[in-house]
Amino acid sequence: MSEPLPVLKTYKLFVGGAFPRSESGRVYEVTDAKGRWLANAPLASRKDARDAVVAARKAFPRWSGATAYNRGQVLYRIAEMVQGRGDQFRAEVAAADGLSRSKAAAVVDATVDRLVWYAGWADKVAQVAGGANPVAGPYFNLSTPEPTGVVAVLAPRDSSLLGLVSVLAPVLTTGNVAVVVASERAPLPALSLAEALATSDVPGGVVNVLSGATAELARPLAAHQDVNAIDLAGADAELATELEVLAAENLKRVRRPDPTEDFTAPPGTDRLLGFVETKTVWHPTGV
Repeated sequence: MSEPLPVLKTYKLFVGGAFPRSESGRVYEVTDAKGRWLANAPLASRKDARDAVVAARKAFPRWSGATAYNRGQVLYRIAEMVQGRGDQFRAEVAAADGLSRSKAAAVVDATVDRLVWYAGWADKVAQVAGGANPVAGPYFNLSTPEPTGVVAVLAPRDSSLLGLVSVLAPVLTTGNVAVVVASERAPLPALSLAEALATSDVPGGVVNVLSGATAELARPLAAHQDVNAIDLAGADAELATELEVLAAENLKRVRRPDPTEDFTAPPGTDRLLGFVETKTVWHPTGV
């Protein structure tokens, strides 16, 4: 009996809930930690980045208007789907990050735990970041956190799955929408995560995943007038400085990269509160 014909996987971008090829038709070779070819990934263009921003902005009202409890349910569903695709993610993480199968399995397990952790925070952030303020006068004074809007996320370069989820999940938890630039060196786990997102009740456009040259995609995102914030986790120091200058033109909120950040460590609330704005309401209480 002859061997079955191997069907190589075609990786695609994830924009607006669909899986398009790059607008330019370009691809680039992705190799494992030992330089062996793994796949061709789409090389996204500046237009792909602009299309992703349009899709994210369109999705923002629905996602930010959902109840915090519902967002937590969706994040939990993402965790379920990642766990269900465990074998695929373990293989891709092992190849991408040069890990043994056992260490890759630990990374995937930690990724699932990280998603569940943030899912649990979705309906608790308001209690931590908001509340009633004591004021001198006959008023109720209430502060509550609200999402910033469209956040561009440059995924960490050397943590293709756990690092990516660690920077993406808090953005989604607080009601923001995201345009993600996958790790240029190891984009395959991010592109596979997009497939899990598509079957996780995440509305189309809430998360958009691009692969390609980080600098080429980050520059138009940093300068884009309809991007409200940018996380520079995947940028080196030189690129981060350039992107900060571009972001200053429309007063984007910027989170600089932290070379000492350990994505394997238990997370805190810092990233949860990184892309929220505080709305304060005054209401008279009577005479």
